[in-house]
Amino acid sequence: MPNNPAPLRRSMANRQIAGVCGGLAEYFGLDATTVRVGYVLLSIFSVAFPGILVYLILWLLIPQREYY
Repeated sequence: MPNNPAPLRRSMANRQIAGVCGGLAEYFGLDATTVRVGYVLLSIFSVAFPGILVYLILWLLIPQREYY
């Protein structure tokens, strides 16, 4: 469960590529590095999880935060 009622947004301050993992980390109150490492490991070790495709879809669906 998210710690705050704010909507899910891509991060502007904590981004490496598009801010998807940073936004998920901010939404769930987690460390962004932990979310990134978990996402990469899930993508590598799970045959059923197409990591790049899911990331691109999330990039398109999650709106970008307008402020820091």
